[in-house]
Amino acid sequence: MVDLFYPFDWLSNQIVTKLLGLSLHSSLGSALHFFFYDVPKVLTLLIVISFIVGTVQTFLDPQKIRYWISGKRTIFGNGLAATIGIITPFCSCSAVPLFIGFLEAGVPLGVTFSYLIAAPMVNEVAVILLWGLFGLKATVIYIAFGVGLAIAAGYIIGMLHLEKWVEPFVWALQKSRQGSESDPDNGDDMELTWKERFEQGHYSASEIVKSVWLYVVGGIAIGAGIHGYVPADIITQWAGAGNPLAVPIAVVMGVPLYANIAGVLPITEALVNKGLPLGTVLSFTMAVTALSLPEMVILRKVLQPQLLAVFIALMTMGIIGVGYLFNALLI
Repeated sequence: MVDLFYPFDWLSNQIVTKLLGLSLHSSLGSALHFFFYDVPKVLTLLIVISFIVGTVQTFLDPQKIRYWISGKRTIFGNGLAATIGIITPFCSCSAVPLFIGFLEAGVPLGVTFSYLIAAPMVNEVAVILLWGLFGLKATVIYIAFGVGLAIAAGYIIGMLHLEKWVEPFVWALQKSRQGSESDPDNGDDMELTWKERFEQGHYSASEIVKSVWLYVVGGIAIGAGIHGYVPADIITQWAGAGNPLAVPIAVVMGVPLYANIAGVLPITEALVNKGLPLGTVLSFTMAVTALSLPEMVILRKVLQPQLLAVFIALMTMGIIGVGYLFNALLI
């Protein structure tokens, strides 16, 4: 099989061994090789796939999407919302305003939660990085678990009818909007040319790269430090395969943190290279991106503590379960 990233590996070797005169087996040489290899690889994937997805997104009308979702109260609506979350490259904090907008527009609470969960955890950036760092199999399993978790948690919240625990001002905003929006299928849409679609894809890719490249480089730098300098036995001692509580520990450690998915995945790559089970480190990743404290603070503005507690409990149990299943499937 052709290694598409071989040129980056060769270039990294040349920089470390020829230009800097370091051994790849030294701590510094190993860390720098990790950094110089991962940065161009991840950024290349990010640019190419973001352009493709940005072009595809020109075929999606946000008003129509919101209109369609607003009438779906079954699990189909949860699945549709989770799918939309995949193709919208938002971090958890930027997804929250859209979450509020969906509620105001009359989208059911459970369906809206499915979107909120999927958007930061299984978006296009996560898929790009997972594929580049861990391969196709791990990426497919992660997507399946992430979307499944978003659908299940949203469906359960919808079945529990917890709308009473949403702050009243949200429903007041919803009532003020009722009757003010017309059917989006009004024939006013203008068909874009392929040139305009490609221009939008270029703009989307540039915006994504501008917003996450610093997280990517920073995450890879941290990962490089872990890869080169942190002894493997220290990490595996508290979160290795031999510790049955490794997954819950990883989730608890991830909750107080906040990082863009682009910044945390290179760190997980370094942890996997040190011997941690992939399910354990991806549970850590899910906790960082879907249960971060900044997101909970923002959500508290629209959700009462009872509903926030239900959301946290469902997500925590789901992420822990995903971690154990992931480890079992990839053994």
